[in-house]
Amino acid sequence: MSSASIRIDFYVLDQASPDARLHFACRLVEKAMKLKHRVHALTADEPQARTLDELLWTFRDESFVPHAIGQREGDAAVPVTIGFDPADAPDSSEVLINLCPVVPACFDGFQRVVEIIDASEDSRREGRERFKFYRDNGFDPQTHRID
Repeated sequence: MSSASIRIDFYVLDQASPDARLHFACRLVEKAMKLKHRVHALTADEPQARTLDELLWTFRDESFVPHAIGQREGDAAVPVTIGFDPADAPDSSEVLINLCPVVPACFDGFQRVVEIIDASEDSRREGRERFKFYRDNGFDPQTHRID
């Protein structure tokens, strides 16, 4: 995919809690799913994947986000997948929500990449590095400040 055809969005939160990133990811997943987009959330590790899995079931009482960790046989109809290995990212997803500290090698297989940055120093530093990577590679990342 060419850099012109991939949309990169950075959402910068004013909270420093790592959970803030996961809660905001749930909101974005729900919104993308309602717009009929297939979403893959790539987490930094398996414990973070399990936490996001739990949050997607509980983050809002009136919400239902059908999802699965990984892509197993028969999961093709599941609109949202969660993974922690970039090599296992599904080919059919349109939106990548990257919760990893680095740009995953699979990012260019998606139409849209979402980066969520919290107010912690590590998250901001890692986010600046990812922003620079995208910009240096011909992408035009957009930044959205979230209060």
